[in-house]
Amino acid sequence: MRPYARLLLAALLVTPSVRASDGTWNLPIGDAARKEKTVQPVLDAVTDLRTGETITPAVLAERLKGVRLLFVGESHADIDYHRLQLKVLQELKRAGRKVHVGLEMYPYTEQAALDDWNAGRLGEEAFVKQSRWYKFWGYHWDYYREIFQFARGAGIMLHGVNTPREVVSAVRKKGFKDLTPEEAAHIPSKIDTGSSEGKRLFAANFDTDDSLHGSMSPEQLDAMFNAQCTWDATMAFNAVQALKMDPDPAAIMVVLIGSGHVVYGLGAELQARTWFDGKTATLVPVPLRNGKGKAITVRASIADFIWGLPPETDPLFPVLGLSTREGKDGGLTVIAVEKNEVAAAAGFRVGDEIASMDERPVPTKEALALLMSEKRWADAASFKVRRGGETVALTALLRRKLEAPKETIPAK
Repeated sequence: MRPYARLLLAALLVTPSVRASDGTWNLPIGDAARKEKTVQPVLDAVTDLRTGETITPAVLAERLKGVRLLFVGESHADIDYHRLQLKVLQELKRAGRKVHVGLEMYPYTEQAALDDWNAGRLGEEAFVKQSRWYKFWGYHWDYYREIFQFARGAGIMLHGVNTPREVVSAVRKKGFKDLTPEEAAHIPSKIDTGSSEGKRLFAANFDTDDSLHGSMSPEQLDAMFNAQCTWDATMAFNAVQALKMDPDPAAIMVVLIGSGHVVYGLGAELQARTWFDGKTATLVPVPLRNGKGKAITVRASIADFIWGLPPETDPLFPVLGLSTREGKDGGLTVIAVEKNEVAAAAGFRVGDEIASMDERPVPTKEALALLMSEKRWADAASFKVRRGGETVALTALLRRKLEAPKETIPAK
């Protein structure tokens, strides 16, 4: 299974973390007028895929005139994506737009903490703690810090648009009909699960010959796809509702979410059409090369705009390369371990229950994320895990991998 597919599966089982992947950059789906054309991203430039023109961020803001709902993709642990998102907000503000920001990382139920940040009632450290950043997201705060600081200084309101993660998990496990009234209250009453291209996009994240994918029944895959649609629909619905609260007819809601929710207009944008008839647009950042050094080419239907970024590298802050699940009675169990990552080298196994890190208890995902936020590359972390009735000591050496050889990108 592709590394992204494992993350996607873990996301649908546990918590969100979706981006575009090698399997989805170049599919002949989406807008009929553009889906047979391919485009290479231009580094540090925006390409208008509707016209083929290469433009600046300032011109992008001009072309977004009339757009009320803009979905901007990201790879959560790549700082270049977040610098791009910040630049979009800055240019829209410079163009005189009233800007709102929808945030994937917070469920809408946590809006009170965001309101305190918007109003300046919380300092940075207090906000990170009181908003439970490392509970709801887990990625290092510094990836997003400049966005939050700029938004508050510029009077840009921040909105949580996600739904509680357990609700998405309930849809996958039980389907829509068997949700409790409390669970159903957290999702829109109408969710589009009938897109054949959406299902094709979803399936493209999995290799057809991998053991996990091959062992899934069509019913299980449908359940995962329904969960994905629920996730997309809830974020779109909450973004639209927040936008409708602003009386300014030129106000724009910029939704910052994983690129997997944005590509081909088949995720959150598709779901938004149920409640919103205004003009929408999508922007997908695209690295020039993948992790193996191969040049990335995308379909012209992948978005309305793409923004060329440097090839993705290791995250700024260390990651273990594993996924976990919290037990109902406490405990943090490993459910996936990425090959060739820190956790695999340390000896973690699926099924391990993490007891402690650096002699400090790790009862929750939030506790693990908080402890990891203190680490930097070259550090080490000592773990104790419960495995088969025994306590096993593991040492994680937080070291990056050597960069893959680069493929030369042909001149245009």
